[in-house]
Amino acid sequence: MAASLHPILSVVGVISVICLSHPCLANESLVQTEGVSSSVLPAATTAPWAANLDLGWDSKYVSQGRNNLAEGGIYWLNASVQYGNLTTYALVGRGDSQAYTEWNIGLEYALNLSEHLEANLGYQRIEGYSSSRCQDNELFAELAYTSAPWLVPSVSYVYSTEAAGYFVELSLHSYWQLSESFTLAPYITQGLDFKYRTEEHNGRNHLQFGLEANYDLADNMSLSGHISHSIAQDDIELEAAVNGDFSSQDQTYAGVHFNMSF
Repeated sequence: MAASLHPILSVVGVISVICLSHPCLANESLVQTEGVSSSVLPAATTAPWAANLDLGWDSKYVSQGRNNLAEGGIYWLNASVQYGNLTTYALVGRGDSQAYTEWNIGLEYALNLSEHLEANLGYQRIEGYSSSRCQDNELFAELAYTSAPWLVPSVSYVYSTEAAGYFVELSLHSYWQLSESFTLAPYITQGLDFKYRTEEHNGRNHLQFGLEANYDLADNMSLSGHISHSIAQDDIELEAAVNGDFSSQDQTYAGVHFNMSF
């Protein structure tokens, strides 16, 4: 089956910003979630300027294999402006069942290293508000090989100045265009923690897999969704055991997003 990469890149873009931005409460007094991968705008654009607005909801706020909220899910609003290879964005999340607000404001630069090798470099500031305030600064990068849309390997890296640690995700996505407007993308991701979420444990953090879908409502509008399952590994399980929690740390969650570009 022929596959096309471009119709779903906007979906992956929104998910990636969320995935690269862990809640700073993980390294602060607040006790503590895809993508999921890094450009916040559709990849194909001919105009020097472009803008993008994304509204979404996730049934849980999961990053690095952990559910960050004790109750309910989270609403997302992401606005971004692109000029050439440079993108600026502001992402705000708000809990739907408990008092939690998170802001992510950042810059991202896209690099086309070769015909099929793409990279992104960026910085973001995170501010979280709940029972107390927390903040963090992060540097992130992603590298993807796009020669075959049905099998796109990628690696992402994020460094937290607050934790003085980093997190790595190794991913495989497979993009399949089932019709002119509808695209499916199964994926699998292995997360590795190096003093990013916990100081005591390093190495395997979680294994996550899922299915992403995108439907183009118009040339500049799309509706997307995902369902994901995260399997806890050593870093998460050891952290839970230290806290006296021996229940399953696996997470299953889903989400839906509406995206409009200008």
